[in-house]
Amino acid sequence: MTSSESAPTVPEYDVVIVGGGMAGLTAALVLGRARRRVMVLDAGAPRNSPAGHVHGFPTRDGMPPAELLKLARDEVRGYGVEVTEATVAAVEPDGTVRTGDGREFRGRQLILATGLRDVLPDIEGLRSRWGRDVLQCPYCHGYETADKVLAVLGTEETSIQQAQLVRTFSADVVLVLHADISLSDENAHGLAAMGIRVLAGKVAELSIENDALAGLVLADGRTVPCEALFLEPAAEMDKGLTEHLEVDDDGCIVTDELGRTSRDRIWAVGNATDPSAQVVAAAGDAYRLAVVVNAKLLEEDLGRAVESAGDNPLEGMVEAAALREAV
Repeated sequence: MTSSESAPTVPEYDVVIVGGGMAGLTAALVLGRARRRVMVLDAGAPRNSPAGHVHGFPTRDGMPPAELLKLARDEVRGYGVEVTEATVAAVEPDGTVRTGDGREFRGRQLILATGLRDVLPDIEGLRSRWGRDVLQCPYCHGYETADKVLAVLGTEETSIQQAQLVRTFSADVVLVLHADISLSDENAHGLAAMGIRVLAGKVAELSIENDALAGLVLADGRTVPCEALFLEPAAEMDKGLTEHLEVDDDGCIVTDELGRTSRDRIWAVGNATDPSAQVVAAAGDAYRLAVVVNAKLLEEDLGRAVESAGDNPLEGMVEAAALREAV
């Protein structure tokens, strides 16, 4: 860069929101209606995109996720919110966000609503069925699998509770101990009492017939019939987003009860902080967070106004009132 050239100006907003899922767009809706200047950076890869439908969201139950997000994007744009397709590569403590293609944006406040990426077990054929008949949440998909032959992939001790929940949707449930899980006498007795079969064996691949899950093929050659498989995947987030933030053992962003992170002016909401948050819960949390963020902006606005007014901010108001009376 020559001396006559200047660095490109970084666009500044009241709030930059990283993530265009329901959490990010709900926060954008609240802030847009508050007449804040808002930028949403959306990579276009929501966590629930493999699923065919959203469930548990009043008035939108059964709607494909992509349609729900399109409606939300159209709504926020109606309030002046900008939505830009971009993958964020880094988040700086000063509120600067850098995208993978080199663009930069800066917000007085920054909301991370990026969600997570599910990390699935290395089982042949599993990823192609994810969101179809390989599922995570019984509350999201249990109703659609009711009375079918169901299996739960045991990858950790929480799989025991997942199997118990799945059992409420079908009388034919098997817990396959894919990982080395030690069942206590209490857990073993509880599973047996609910009629949940337990089978030890590492799953090698899925058996697919007529484009539908038919069973699990174990490493020793045994096949376990099932029409749907529930499991709890691991999850991850891009390290560039959390480099300057405190994260927990699961890699999620640590926040206080308001959604504030370990860095001033940076907030987080949705699956970025809670992997189990469903669409409707993430939207509710984002609404509350947006109100808090707007309050912080208002606090800053007030401070600037008082500073700009000088020592006697009432003087101009008194003069204006006197002029109106004279007229």
